[in-house]
Amino acid sequence: MSDLVSHFGAFAFWVAVGVTLLAGFVKGVAGFAMPLIMISSFSAFLPPEQALAGLILPTLVTNISQATRNGIKAAVESVKTYRRFLLATLILIVISAQFVRVIPQGLFLFLLGMPITLFAGLQLLGKKLALRLQHRHRAEWVLGVIGGLYGGVSGVWGPPLIVYLLSINATKAETIRVQGVVFLLGAIVLLGAHVQTGLMAGTNLWFSACLVVPALIGQTVGQRVQDRLDQGLFRRWTQILLVLTGVNLIWRALAA
Repeated sequence: MSDLVSHFGAFAFWVAVGVTLLAGFVKGVAGFAMPLIMISSFSAFLPPEQALAGLILPTLVTNISQATRNGIKAAVESVKTYRRFLLATLILIVISAQFVRVIPQGLFLFLLGMPITLFAGLQLLGKKLALRLQHRHRAEWVLGVIGGLYGGVSGVWGPPLIVYLLSINATKAETIRVQGVVFLLGAIVLLGAHVQTGLMAGTNLWFSACLVVPALIGQTVGQRVQDRLDQGLFRRWTQILLVLTGVNLIWRALAA
């Protein structure tokens, strides 16, 4: 680890550890936003490729815990139920990851952040914007494509899934489990894609591995808080966090 500290600088390395601890806590409470917190914070003091590499292994490992918290059988059922969203997301992650070095992220992030902010903000104001159930399968395909398209480029593919789960009024337990399953499979594909691109190798790989421990510590503490939230409070905090997520995406777009 001393070599990594020397490579990144002591300040940058330990700030990255602190950010990861916070991101793990938020993920433990809400089930999402970990990659977004990490990529947006890391980008302030790390090159884009190192910022993306740093979040990949912590995201992968914490989602194993989240996806299987209710048991393997429940996780498998979630895969079956949300297979359309999963398939669309995974395919598009592989495709978009190939363009991580050439696609301008500013426009992508703005187009993702604006509708998410409006959707969650209007829900907080009491406006019902639920997707019609007769269009559920179509919505899964469309939102899965959007999530995967952004995921391969930025490492963030959660917001479209959260929008979908809020729209169908998924329970707290289902929301957390499905997020874990989708994020886990997406993280596996993202890792494989960036092993192929060469991003996850050498120093970048070890940097990402070192951030796994603070991520797990933060997640464990956050899950204890999550267990005390009832369905209504959990949904409201999810909406608030989604608004903050959207605003942050817009900010990142304008700063890109």
